[in-house]
Amino acid sequence: MERRNFIKFTVAGLGATVVAPSLALAEPAKSLPAGADIFYTKDSPGRWSGKVATHLPSIQVEKADGKVTVKVITAHEVKGYEHYIVKHVLLDKDYKFLNEYLFDPSKDKEPVSTFTLENYQGTIYALSLCNKHDLWLNSAEV
Repeated sequence: MERRNFIKFTVAGLGATVVAPSLALAEPAKSLPAGADIFYTKDSPGRWSGKVATHLPSIQVEKADGKVTVKVITAHEVKGYEHYIVKHVLLDKDYKFLNEYLFDPSKDKEPVSTFTLENYQGTIYALSLCNKHDLWLNSAEV
């Protein structure tokens, strides 16, 4: 992939990370946020209905000593810069940005990220961005 295209895709991904949570602030946590047409979910995979198993992030939560460890896994192969998960983004119960991990397909062999939160309770959302199959959202309770 040419350097310009890589930069263009990265900037588009960063833009989606900023836009999706900000559009969602007015909606209650139990429903999908406004702007839900920006991302895909298990129940709403849109044009990518055959891609749910390899693009929807799974979320594992562990609690210990007031700390919450959140592990986000996307069962997606890494084919260099040709086709890969660009990043995972972690959002709180109000769809506000908490953290992110950018993957480097030349170094990361699988899209797995781990985040540590202090004394968090409630719903947690994970976004998984594929450079070919868009942005995917899943949630878990902490």
